[in-house]
Amino acid sequence: MRNRTLADLDRVVALGGGHGLGRVMSALSPLGSRLTGIVTTTDNGGSTGRIRRSEGGIAWGDMRNCLNQLITEPSVASAMFEYRFNGNGELSGHNLGNLMLKALDHLSVRPIEAINLIRNLLKVDAFLIPMSEQPVDLVALGADGNLVYGETDIDQLTLPPQELMLSPAVNATREAIEAIGEADLILIGPGSFYTSLMPVLLMQDMAQALRRTPATMVFIDNLGRELSPAAAGLTLADKLAMMENVIGKRVIDAVVTSPQGETQGTDDRLLIREPLEAADIKYRHDRQLLRIALEHAIQAIA
Repeated sequence: MRNRTLADLDRVVALGGGHGLGRVMSALSPLGSRLTGIVTTTDNGGSTGRIRRSEGGIAWGDMRNCLNQLITEPSVASAMFEYRFNGNGELSGHNLGNLMLKALDHLSVRPIEAINLIRNLLKVDAFLIPMSEQPVDLVALGADGNLVYGETDIDQLTLPPQELMLSPAVNATREAIEAIGEADLILIGPGSFYTSLMPVLLMQDMAQALRRTPATMVFIDNLGRELSPAAAGLTLADKLAMMENVIGKRVIDAVVTSPQGETQGTDDRLLIREPLEAADIKYRHDRQLLRIALEHAIQAIA
């Protein structure tokens, strides 16, 4: 891959959830339809959690967040999609984008069709695929031996869980597996490690696809400390070991991290250490700096 650039790649696939995946997708949005995001669907908090409890179905919050960050042309449709209800009524705190996706989910045969309708409405070229089209929750076996259900409670854990699992054990979306198989470059992160990144890897068919793919794989580390106490205590080496343990093979070719990033125990890894902080919010990646760092990563991998 030496001397290749992002522009030379036919298909780039990014895995994750919420703010982190949205940031990566918007940084690489010039790739257009050559860019695909595979989005975590285990969220059970906020507006998404309320919709799931009353209506069932998959979690739409992370998907909505990614779509929001990919909107380049402000319009009535985008204003509606980003609208959040205030006040004290039943709709208070609900995001209209979540409700639109849920409504289209009811009207469509498949969740991925609902997403494609919204993508067309918002003029978003990049593809977005839910990790699974079956409703699923994240479950942790706590350090004390008790099961903890749902992302929201898992983020409150003070000690690393002994194990993470999906309930029920679901299959990945067919198009997600196909995208991994066709990818030149696969990106994981940044994001909440236990609740945004790990759920995608916990599906057996996804882990198998990641074991088999010849694509270059790059992990993008977080810039700030995680809000989850258990995740905040993990080192970069811990994260790489946990991901590759679940995937079943050493697959990560390079790590993109900041010059201040803690990298003890990763001497055997290709590390791309570059300034990545956004000027306004230090724990968010600057889109242009991230794109440059990823260019350097794919050029450094022989």
